Amino acid sequence: MKKSALLVIDVQNEMFQVNDPVFEGDRLLHNLKQLIAKARNGGIPILYIQHNDEGLRAGSEAWKINPEIAPAMSDAIIQKTRPDSFYNTSLKEELKRQGIEHVILAGMQSELCVDTTCRRASSLGYDVTLVSDAHSTWNNSVLTAQQIIDHVNATLRWFADVKTTEEILITKEAGV
Repeated sequence: MKKSALLVIDVQNEMFQVNDPVFEGDRLLHNLKQLIAKARNGGIPILYIQHNDEGLRAGSEAWKINPEIAPAMSDAIIQKTRPDSFYNTSLKEELKRQGIEHVILAGMQSELCVDTTCRRASSLGYDVTLVSDAHSTWNNSVLTAQQIIDHVNATLRWFADVKTTEEILITKEAGV
């Protein structure tokens, strides 16, 4: 079985602002907590990806990872400035250092950072699992958030196994 890691992408305080919260944020956090618990119980590493830009200035409250899914001391935190979690980051080196060949993706934003990271991970030769009910986004001028999520799940089937939180089974022996 290939060694797995859970990547939690951009689940930062900014995404849960009262005036413009991410679509179904409570459900997202609930599913992420389940995934993180499964990963911890199964002994697989959790890597948090944290976006940095003008709106998410390093060290600000908006930039911090949501406290409901806060990293443990043993979890790696990878800083990024682009939608691709691999671009100019230490992610690939960290995965290689830990012998990871399979990544489980969850977080935000469905059509940007989750999509881009999924495609890049696949192109780099990783086996990828996208957790269909553990990523989210916002409505845009053309599509609702739910339509975007559904489209991303359908499209990324070309690059990843797409499973629900409930379908993700993590054990020390079997991976996902």
